[in-house]
Amino acid sequence: MLLRLLHRLMVLVLSVLAASVVVFAFMRVLPGDPARVALGINASDAAVAQLREQFGLDRPVVVQYLDWVRGLITFDPGIEFVSRAPIGPQIADRLQVTLWLVVCAMILALVLALPVGIWMAVRHRHWDGVLLSALSQVGVAVPAFLAGIVLISVFAVRLRWVPSGGWVVPAEDPAGFVKRLALPVISLSLVQAAVLARYIRSAVLDVLREDFLRTARAKGLRPMQALVRHGLRNAAVPVVTVLGLQLATLLIGAVVIERVFVIPGLGSLLLDSVAKRELLTVQAVVMVLVVAVLVINFVVDVLYLVIDPRLRTAR
Repeated sequence: MLLRLLHRLMVLVLSVLAASVVVFAFMRVLPGDPARVALGINASDAAVAQLREQFGLDRPVVVQYLDWVRGLITFDPGIEFVSRAPIGPQIADRLQVTLWLVVCAMILALVLALPVGIWMAVRHRHWDGVLLSALSQVGVAVPAFLAGIVLISVFAVRLRWVPSGGWVVPAEDPAGFVKRLALPVISLSLVQAAVLARYIRSAVLDVLREDFLRTARAKGLRPMQALVRHGLRNAAVPVVTVLGLQLATLLIGAVVIERVFVIPGLGSLLLDSVAKRELLTVQAVVMVLVVAVLVINFVVDVLYLVIDPRLRTAR
């Protein structure tokens, strides 16, 4: 098992290095000069050259890449071209906001999807199971931002139960924090819960048809008892795969939701930096998102080994 973990850790490190090269190269091929954008179109060539020298843009590309990677490792990716503000503290502050949104949405999606998906599988031949399956299909087709707009119009504009957007630090106003987080979390989790429930239904249905579950029921266990004791662990492996994909989707989907609900998260920082052509900030934010997705995949691989003992003993 240790060798498998080391192998997956090596794959993670190599993937991060490859992703850093791709992100850095992609930003360098974009048209436009960041120094010219920072100083304005009326700036003189001497001023632009001086700013390029100040930020190291006149150095070889390989040297710029190595300095950028060194800054990422030391959590100091540099300063912005226009505002001259440090990038690292901004990303740290915005990342906390995004993590609150994504983690709460994932927990709510799991709380909704697990019982609904199992119930749809157990009752797949009954009217309630068919109804839940149809509703989950509708949920899969609804984009998260559209669900957010509908929730705002109903609960914030008409009923006035919660604010329509904004952000409050949890330590300063816990009640206001929960009220402002409710709608974006629900809009993100509903779509993900529908997708996850469909996969849970499929995985549990496959387990219900296995011989070992029929044997457990022949020994006197009720269908739900046999499923809980012997079936859910076998159904967990494909569900964990989808769960990792859904968590990565939540992280990327939060970019749009943060814009809809005016939340100062990592997605808002990314979009604002793109609008201002702060390429260093865009590079750093994109790299953080890529690393987060790769780490999620690594955790999923580790969970495979924890859930399925056959993977720990197989050659």
